[in-house]
Amino acid sequence: MSPTVLGLVLFASVAHALWNIAAKSVSGKGYSFVLAYHGLSAILLAPVAIWLLVSGAHEFSLSLLGAAVLSALFHIAYSVSLQSGYDHAPLGVVYPTARGVGPIITIVIAVLFLGERPSPPEAIGAFVVLAGIAVVTVHPRRARTGTADSRRGRLSHGASSHGIGRGLAWGGLIGTFIASYTLWDDFSVNHITDSPLLYFAVSEACVATMMALGIVTIPGGAGRRADFTSILAGHKRALVTVAILSPLAYLLVLFAMQQAPVSLVAPVRETSIIVGTLLAWWLFGERNIGMKLTGAVVVVAGIGLIALG
Repeated sequence: MSPTVLGLVLFASVAHALWNIAAKSVSGKGYSFVLAYHGLSAILLAPVAIWLLVSGAHEFSLSLLGAAVLSALFHIAYSVSLQSGYDHAPLGVVYPTARGVGPIITIVIAVLFLGERPSPPEAIGAFVVLAGIAVVTVHPRRARTGTADSRRGRLSHGASSHGIGRGLAWGGLIGTFIASYTLWDDFSVNHITDSPLLYFAVSEACVATMMALGIVTIPGGAGRRADFTSILAGHKRALVTVAILSPLAYLLVLFAMQQAPVSLVAPVRETSIIVGTLLAWWLFGERNIGMKLTGAVVVVAGIGLIALG
């Protein structure tokens, strides 16, 4: 991987961690918030897409539209699951788990369906990633003194363990969607279109359209529309932050995937785990930063082995 591509992916990692922190600040309104920031992203990208088409730099085609629609479905599933995961579990568990599971699933699919054979470092790296995730989710037992303290300790530990279990489940689901859109988008920008910018702009427009229809037709739409209004009124900073940083981060990844193998790009972008874990501790007071940071470093070491393989 060239220094330029590496720089793109590392910058994307920082942007990705930052927008996830902003998304974590909006709770209980997952679907509406996802619709709001994807809609704003689509509006911001629309003039660029129109210019690319009018100028003749790139052409629109049915295959491009079809690829963008499938990508949009994967990204909707990922975004809604991510926001729901942040509502129900600690970011410091959900985020590293999701970002660690994604590359592993990508490798498994590549081996089973694409005929790829991982090298020994890649196979070892996959197990190291799993070990790192286990370290991130470790919750050390507190010392117990006295009957009342013991009871409180058990309750606290049980609640935390339950939260960790939810975090693992949500992280695994999110990681599955990460692998899905990564593999599909890599194929699209290398075989269907040579313009990641146009492809992503069309995909964002599809996401916004589908979710706007959903907020009208899916049961509970009235509540979601009320949430949408409250987001526009009370969460402008988070909305704008995510609407700008999310497409920026992923566009950089799409450009990188045109210049380097996805097996290298996907693992390297997971350096965002380190940034996300530190910010979760700093901004949200999530505990056990030593264990979580150690686990995050192990995860990065594992995906580094995957990349080197």
